[in-house]
Amino acid sequence: MLLKRICRVFVLAMLTASTMYAAPTKEAGKELFVANCASCHNKNMKDQMTGPALAGVEERWAAFPRKDLYAWIRNSQGLIATGHPRAVELWAKWKPNLMSNFTGLTDEQMESIILYINEPGGPPPPPPPPGGATEAKEDGLPWMFISLALLLGLLAFALMRIIDNLANVARVQAGETQRTRSWVQTLNSKGFIAFMVFAVTLIFGYKTIDNAARMGRSQGYEPDQPIAFSHKIHSGVNKIDCQYCHDSARRSKQSSIPGTNTCMNCHSAIKKGTISGTSEITKIFASIGFDPIAGKYIPDYDNWSDKQIEDLYKKWIGQEYMTANTLASLDENGQLTVENQWDGVVKALKNDSNGKIQGPIEWTRIHNLADHAYFNHSQHVAVGQIACEKCHGPVAEMDVVYQYSTLGMGWCISCHRETEVKFKDNAYYDQYARYHKELKDGTRTKVTVAEIGGLECQKCHY
Repeated sequence: MLLKRICRVFVLAMLTASTMYAAPTKEAGKELFVANCASCHNKNMKDQMTGPALAGVEERWAAFPRKDLYAWIRNSQGLIATGHPRAVELWAKWKPNLMSNFTGLTDEQMESIILYINEPGGPPPPPPPPGGATEAKEDGLPWMFISLALLLGLLAFALMRIIDNLANVARVQAGETQRTRSWVQTLNSKGFIAFMVFAVTLIFGYKTIDNAARMGRSQGYEPDQPIAFSHKIHSGVNKIDCQYCHDSARRSKQSSIPGTNTCMNCHSAIKKGTISGTSEITKIFASIGFDPIAGKYIPDYDNWSDKQIEDLYKKWIGQEYMTANTLASLDENGQLTVENQWDGVVKALKNDSNGKIQGPIEWTRIHNLADHAYFNHSQHVAVGQIACEKCHGPVAEMDVVYQYSTLGMGWCISCHRETEVKFKDNAYYDQYARYHKELKDGTRTKVTVAEIGGLECQKCHY
């Protein structure tokens, strides 16, 4: 009987704790938006992306009951099937883009997202961390966990007092003398200490697992790179195909960072940047040993001294500002520019790991999946024919590349549920004879990745 009472009190306390924090807040809305919506909807709330801009969503649904908006978020295709006028209107405008189903979101969570969407001017993007290449900042235990720990402590204290009172009742009935413990003795009792150890272990265990699950998932991560490489100029303005530089994406698991030789395919001829002039491209020349003045690679460059390298590339940089063919002819501004650009070359290429200017450029990695998750680029790029922008976002518009998608398990599963397999003229899928027949007969209009095993655990966690 006592055990049942304790369990009831504990369950009641847990239910109370879970409902105490259900009120919609902008802070909760931001986390939910990033986790569920940001892969398709622009974070400035004003510009369209894969999905429409979300600013003003309340006004656009104001003519309908609030529950209709909830139904749209949870299952858009289900609401369309009922003939709902707003849902049909949106589908007519945005098909064939399917909106993900968010059946797990509560009404309060959706209200939190709406609060975040309605923030004046849209939510500003978070500033990059100081120095660029750092991990996402850990904010420590959120207030909910601290409050829950205090609640469990009070519950443990109350339970100990209840147990003492019940024990005294039993003693009186047995003709024994009552024993009264002070609150200090109660706090020092083995039962209370054991309960608190259990509670603290439970909370910190959950936090440890949660942090492990989020490892590498730093959406919006935008580190500084050793060279100010602009994807907007290369991929956007000059229309260079992603797979020209990241050529391993179509033939291997990894989409490797291109080697400096790939850069030199163009920059042996294009020696000055349209915006940066000599400051950034000189870093490429200095890393691989290319003489931009003579237009050829330097023999035995790996054995050159820092002084030899400095003299060559300072001369190259200084040519932009010389009035005669000597560095001595540079004016004060020209000399300062040469020194600043050379300092930038040294800072970008010479560090503690290599100790010299010559050698590979050490780019900072942006996307980093957890080791227990398997992802194969060639399977998606060559077989699935998925565009790079599907996961990496509008890279052709990015001066500085950042992690566009969440890279979370839920995000991958949603994509597998919605993405249609490209069967036509794709020999890789010839083995699915039944699906080919059903598509040909018209009994089926599409096949999703989920239907060919895309939701099987071992596909990604073997």
